[in-house]
Amino acid sequence: MNQLNNRFCSISVEIAVIIDKYGLLDLLHNTRTVIYKLMKLKLLILGLLAMASHFGFAQIAVQQQQDWMIGQSSQYASSILVKDQHIILENGLVRRSFNLHPNVFCYDFTNLVTGQQLIRAVQPEAQLQLNGKWYNVGGAYGQKEKAYLRPEWMADLTGKATDFTYLKYEISALEPLLPWNGDKWWSTHKKGAGGKTLTLTYRAPAEAGLQGLEVQVHYAIYDGLPLISKWLTIENRGTETVQVNQVVHEKLAMVEEESAVVGTVEDMHKQHGLYVESNFAFNNAMRYHLSDQSLHWKADSSYTSQINYNYATPAILEIYPTAGVGLNLSPQDHFNSIRSWELMMDSYDRERRGLAIRKMYRAIAPWTTANPIFMHLVSKTDEQVYTAIDQCVATGYEALILSFGSHVNMEDTTAGNLANLKKIADYAHSKNIKIGAYSLFSSRKISEDDDIINPKTGKTGGTIFNNAPCFGSNWGIGYVKRIKTFFERTGFDIWENDGPFPGDQCASTNHPGHHGLEDSQWVQFHMQKELYHWLNARGIYINSPDWYFLDGANKTGLGYREVNFSLPRENQRILNRQNIFDALWEENPSMGWGFVPLTAYQGGGKEAVMEPLHEHLEDYKQLMMQYYGAGVQACYRGPRLYDTEDTKKMVVDVIEWYKKYRTILNSDLIHLRRADGRDWDGFLHVNALESQVKGFGMLFNPLKTPITRKITIPLYYTGLTDKATITFQDKTVNQVRLDRFFKTDLTVTIPAESHIWFTVK
Repeated sequence: MNQLNNRFCSISVEIAVIIDKYGLLDLLHNTRTVIYKLMKLKLLILGLLAMASHFGFAQIAVQQQQDWMIGQSSQYASSILVKDQHIILENGLVRRSFNLHPNVFCYDFTNLVTGQQLIRAVQPEAQLQLNGKWYNVGGAYGQKEKAYLRPEWMADLTGKATDFTYLKYEISALEPLLPWNGDKWWSTHKKGAGGKTLTLTYRAPAEAGLQGLEVQVHYAIYDGLPLISKWLTIENRGTETVQVNQVVHEKLAMVEEESAVVGTVEDMHKQHGLYVESNFAFNNAMRYHLSDQSLHWKADSSYTSQINYNYATPAILEIYPTAGVGLNLSPQDHFNSIRSWELMMDSYDRERRGLAIRKMYRAIAPWTTANPIFMHLVSKTDEQVYTAIDQCVATGYEALILSFGSHVNMEDTTAGNLANLKKIADYAHSKNIKIGAYSLFSSRKISEDDDIINPKTGKTGGTIFNNAPCFGSNWGIGYVKRIKTFFERTGFDIWENDGPFPGDQCASTNHPGHHGLEDSQWVQFHMQKELYHWLNARGIYINSPDWYFLDGANKTGLGYREVNFSLPRENQRILNRQNIFDALWEENPSMGWGFVPLTAYQGGGKEAVMEPLHEHLEDYKQLMMQYYGAGVQACYRGPRLYDTEDTKKMVVDVIEWYKKYRTILNSDLIHLRRADGRDWDGFLHVNALESQVKGFGMLFNPLKTPITRKITIPLYYTGLTDKATITFQDKTVNQVRLDRFFKTDLTVTIPAESHIWFTVK
């Protein structure tokens, strides 16, 4: 964008110089009209220069055509160039370059949108701890100044015989992360982004005693995103078992975010020009940055020209599992590391950064865009299930989940139970309704033999959820088999998995799935992953309370405090909108679920629940409108969706409204104003690629009197540049002009304790 702005200014200056250079004004001095017009032209150009400099008009004029977050991804196709001992990955948005001599090292990692270079020094491409000893994979030595890397220095760098050394490269098409079938669910994205994959193969050092061991480091670059993914594979083609203690699959010497004379690694800002996620995240926080178990920022004592007196600047980024791997890799077996995604950021604006992350998820994990309309049934009998299926059909719901506390036991794999549940599933499918059930893994005690052994006490209990079974125990291995059997035999479509593996290490040496403490976390987590992969590949929808999106989960909670659902309905209205607003900075609407207690949930009096539904119709409708208006599915938990014809009509009307605007309601959410109970609040959906409805706004009034407000609506991400048609409630039509920043002001009246909505075309 800066280059385009500079070019605009340069051309304008050239025109003004030509007018002066050739004396056009003097030659035409007798023609006053021409003189006047040319002088106006010159003044106009000079004025444009001033405005372009002050407001960035030139940048704004082309911004939407060039912005990767608005335009089609096809204009940023990936390429991998191999030339003169260099390999360059590039797509017009990001570039990562490698030198192959004397060993492979990354010397360039550039954000092509901003021009920011992130690499300041050479590092190995990976590090392995094998049989208790550390090895570098790739890398070079001899760079003395670590604050920056000059190109002419690279020829003098040297390698070491004790490192894994480069053998060959391969280039291939980018494979999908998982073999998901997008046609089976209500999703806005049927497949992930395309791209290319570079694989660099390394051989083990001769004197290491690791004959037959090869390491493949993989880099994937994505079409249309400033995104590169990285992971590695270890192939044991030898005859000896190798202990894989730890794997650091990424190590970057990053430019610093700030220059602080004092401060610790933990205190100082990290590099905000690069956002990193990995598929090694668990903590039940329902937020990635709190669930991540792999990103590590470290000091670099060899960087002696840094400002920090104690050399404590967070200048090294490493990605590895904190607790280690601890696996024994048998001959002819292979090991796959964590996989990370490194997304270039071109702004410090929270909304834009969040939009970039959301677009990344749609590209790499398209199953997270599936968003079926479901009910959460609390059932005691089969008849209640059949009735709920019929109510789903009558109201336009698409799925039914038998909630916790229901009479279905997924772990009961007796022939009679499975046959009965298959009968229920067949009935649901005959009505075009998907059906699922709830299963609890953690937060429960199985037995002294099967539970996690706390490494601090040597006993069961005292783990993350106090008591939890070990996935590697006999019971845990059997649990996986029972869940698979359930879905194979019943035909159920949805798995609501509560308390998935939370990250506990297990000190048992008697569990058949893991050797001991050192490999227990890695083994358990990968058992969880394998089960999710198996379900995802079969088109089974997964609700999970943890961050397993990159391993097949479709949805997690928005984030909530369960006792809040026992508060009065008036409180729930505002709290739920706060939950929506806060959660959807880095999640697409389809990735989160909310909660509506139709019946009592963990206490609370009659003022907290919706039942009887017809007596609380306005609260019921308001909660549905704000959830569906945000594109978020809530768990409507109770025995029924409606109790009277009036209730039924309300539910039908809301669902028909949601389906009419489903595409835009499942699009990106722009945050307008957070609910605070004092004034209006709201949000706006945007989608520049939609041909018709490019925006959809929801505005709420928590007050007990109507309010009239002038509200600024940002429309940049709708792709509209000059004017827009804004229609309120499908009735009142307004033609509006957009200002230079693609915003418009609306004067609106919002009814007391209610809402209004509008479309943007």
